[in-house]
Formats: sequence, C-alpha cells, structure tokens
Amino acid sequence: MTNVRILSGAGLFVLCAFWSGTTLAERVTVTINGLEEQMLESARANLELKQYEERDVSAAQARRLFDRGKDQIVRSLEPFGFYNPTVEGRLERPEPGKFHAVFDVKTGDPVIVQESSIEVAPEATELKPVRAAVDRFEPRHGDRLDHALYERSKDQISKALANDGYLSAQLVRHKVSVVRSANTADIDLAWDVGPRYRLGDLRFSKAQFPDAFLQKFKLWQDGDYYSAEKLLQLQQALVDADYFTSVGVAPDLEHAVNGEVPIDVMLVPAKRTLYTANIYFSTDSGPGAKLGVQRRWLNDRGHKLSGEIEYNSRLEEYSVKYQIPHPGPKARNYTIGLGYRDEETDTSRSRMFRLAGTQVADHWKGFTRTLGLQYLNGDFEIADERGQTSLLYADGLLTRKRANDIYFPTAGYSVLYGLRFGFEQLLSDTSFAQVRAEGKWLRKVGSKGRVIFRSALGAMIVDDFDALPPELRFFAGGDRSIRGFDYQAIGETNASGGVIGGEYLVAGSAEYEHYFLDNWGAAVFVDAGDAFKSSFDVNVGSGIGLRWKSPIGMVRVDVARPVVTDLDGGWRIHLIIGPDL
Repeated sequence: MTNVRILSGAGLFVLCAFWSGTTLAERVTVTINGLEEQMLESARANLELKQYEERDVSAAQARRLFDRGKDQIVRSLEPFGFYNPTVEGRLERPEPGKFHAVFDVKTGDPVIVQESSIEVAPEATELKPVRAAVDRFEPRHGDRLDHALYERSKDQISKALANDGYLSAQLVRHKVSVVRSANTADIDLAWDVGPRYRLGDLRFSKAQFPDAFLQKFKLWQDGDYYSAEKLLQLQQALVDADYFTSVGVAPDLEHAVNGEVPIDVMLVPAKRTLYTANIYFSTDSGPGAKLGVQRRWLNDRGHKLSGEIEYNSRLEEYSVKYQIPHPGPKARNYTIGLGYRDEETDTSRSRMFRLAGTQVADHWKGFTRTLGLQYLNGDFEIADERGQTSLLYADGLLTRKRANDIYFPTAGYSVLYGLRFGFEQLLSDTSFAQVRAEGKWLRKVGSKGRVIFRSALGAMIVDDFDALPPELRFFAGGDRSIRGFDYQAIGETNASGGVIGGEYLVAGSAEYEHYFLDNWGAAVFVDAGDAFKSSFDVNVGSGIGLRWKSPIGMVRVDVARPVVTDLDGGWRIHLIIGPDL
C-alpha cells in the first residue's frame, strides 16, 4: 500500500512537471505606437521585452518584463530631449501560448535649452577652426535638447583644439542641468586648453632614400605650431610621390619636449619597377593597347624614368620621359620627354617627333599648373594638302577637377585652360598664339538622374595656318565632341571640300541620364558646335544612349545622328569607356 502511494506521488510530480513545462512555451510580440523612426529604434533597443520576441518566456516573465517596459521607454526618449512622456500599455492574449504587448506613447513637450555656456581660452578661439567649432555648437538657446547633437558638437571643439596644437586640452566641466517640471535645460562646458604645441623633429623610418632627401618633403618651417592638416598634407605628398606602398604619419606625444612634438613617418617602399598594360576601345580610334614601364626611382634623389607605347587603328606613338622631383611646400616636378606620334584620321595624317620640357605644380592656387616648351618636327597631310613643319612654342595649362565620387560622381566639375604661343624668329615656321578652355559640370537630378553639361572654346592668331600640324588646329566631331559626326569631321574646308580644321572652336553638350537599375541607365543628349576660320555654321547632333557601371569603369554606348548640318547625315554609334570627369 505504501509503495503504491509513493508511485502515485511520483507520477503526479512528473505530470505536474510536464504540465508546467508546456506552460513555459509562451511567445511574445511587441508594438510601440506614437514614435518617429529614430525614437522608435531607440525605444526598441532599450526595451528588454523586445529581446524576448525570438525566445520562449513564461507568463510570469512576460508580465514582469512588461511592467518594466514603461520606464525603459521613458528613459530611451531622454537622449532626444523628451523627459516627460506618457506611456500607456496593455498586455494582450490574442491566442493561447502568445502574448502581445502594446505601448502607446505620447512624447509630450520637449526639453528646451535655456542657457548655454561654453568656455574656451581666448588664445584658442582666435584660431578660425576653433572659433568655428564653438560658433557651430548645438543645441543652441531655444533648441530641443538633443544629446547626440550635444556630444558631436562637444567632440568637434575638442578635435579642433587638438588639430591646431592644443594636444593636452581637457574638458574640465561638462554639465547638462535638466528641470523636468519646466522642460528646460542649461548647458555648461569648459576646456582647459593647456599649452599650444609646435612641430618638432620629422623622423622617417628606414627607407630606400637618405634622410636628406626625405626631409625635403617637410611642409613647415621650424617652430611652426602643430597642425593636423599639415600632417595630412605631408602624408598625401608622400603618397603622390609614388615611391611607397604605405605611408603613416603620426605625432609622438609621449616624447614631446619643451612644447615640441616629434613627428614619426612610417614608410614601406613600393616595387621599384612598374609594368602596365591597358586594352581599350572607342569608335573614334577603334581597338587599342598601351604598354608602359616605369622606374619609380633611379637614384637617391628620386629621379624617375618611364616609357610608353600606344597602338590602335589610327595611332602609333612612342614616348620616353625623365622626371626630376622637387618636393616641399612649393612642390614641383620637372620632366623632359621625347616622343614620336604617327596618327591618321579620316581627314588628316601626321608624323611628328616631339621634344618637351615641362614643370608641373600640383597645388597652384587650387589648380594643377603645367608650364613648358614643346618642339615639333615632322610632316603631315590634311585633306589633299601636304606640309612639313618645325615649331618651337611655349605651353601653359591649368586644370582642376572636383567630384564627390571618383567612379560615379553625382556632383562635380572639371575645367581646363590652355595657352600656346610661338614665334617664327625662334625656330618656328610660323608665329601663332592659341587659347582654349574646356569645362564639364554634372549634378544629380531626383533620386535616379544626372544632368551633364560640356563646353569647349578655342581661338588662335596665326601668320601661316598651313604651317600648323593637325594637333594644333581645331576640329570637332566624335565621341567626346559632337556626337552624330565622325571623329574630326567638322572644320573649315578647302577648295576641294576636304576638312582642314579651324582657327576657332565653339562646342557644347547637354545630357540627361536616368538609372532604372543600380548599374544600368539610359541617356538623351544634344551636342552642337563648329570649328571654323571666319563663319560659324552650327552643327547639331542628338541621340540616345545606354549607360553601364561596369567593373572596369563607366561604359557609354550612344546612337546619334546630325539634326542640323550641311554635312552628310546618318546614324552613328559612339562607345566610350572611362570616368565621367
């Protein structure tokens, strides 16, 4: 009898345990009403009950977590400036085994900033970046208290101080006083800026160059105040020099002495010899290839030597360049080049030897400036006219490019200004002066479109136009000029009707692109212009195109035809692969 009772009690225990286990298999869902997206995300992240949506809970757990939920949602709204919200909740049982927690939130009135005190030493606020960071501090008087904005503004002031040499600056007072009953807040901040540090010794790691050469890259004078911008400029200059695969520039704060901070530069040498090979195609030139070799440094002074061969159905070109760098605050590169170019188009043939000496300044008043002397010697044929020329001329070029993205910009522009001139008395067959300007501008339209505008202008004064080779004359037409026309098909004509180019150039283009998929789009465009001597006759081409953001770059396929012209018409296909700017 006793054994039976024991067994019965054990069975009852197991049954209860089994029944209790089944009641633990509850699931809960959560709905929060009345909040905007950012506040809703914060409330969900802080709500402990939300974390149990993918887990089993007991009824007791669900009720306990629900009871905590109101306070958790209230606290989650404080960073947004809402300290007195109203939260109503209910825990529903839509069906057995499930709970549904619903929270209805009314944010109420936000906390408004009444007083804002920001103390930074006057000697620091005299610096424009520091002053700007202080002036931009938010939230301001009358604004809603936003803790994230407050933290960002505070960090921007600290960063501005450090960037301009106040490396030991400390935030000694940071207080936000909130009066919940009045929904007001006061902000009180103060920095102890400490001493302003100066730039100390520039120390390079072991590299392929002697320290004397590397020290020429220094962009400041001894005793200059520390500047994070100058360190970034130094790093960029070393990267642009193309001697190193990795460049790191950092201040050594631990070893600052007498208010001076040593600057350490870590360098990893690049491969000394670089080989390149490119294959391309365009409807102007057909398929082509470029092969190149560059010796990144020849000696301990960083001199460079490079050679390149280019070949396509219209062009054969060989060139060799010797480059002498001159790094420093006013960086320059000097290049001596020798080349031969044999180019044939539908309107001309040119075989030219070129000797050039140039000076390039990458940062000249916001432009890349190129100054040089060019000497051309060779023969050419334009239409049915043959010529031979020898020209020595000065060449100047200013270029600038700005874009928000290298591969697919939605805002940007590029400009080019050029000047050439030569004198018959100085090793030239004729005297001439030539100016030209090119520009391209693009902007985003809507969420999926872009507009692109191009323009090109040119003019020259020349004593003997017939002595100029094709590369110094103005032509229009082709992939990158006026689409719908063959390459260099637009220009002044001679007595037999052959195109000989012009002394003036006016061309422009307007284009709209729309992307119906992430990487695919379509375009409509109109191009117009003329290359002429005395009388401007407009030529207009228009068409449609396909755009593809390919792994190798932007691919443009255009179909266009002349709509206003005296030349023969017909549809033409234009293919271009390359960057937008």
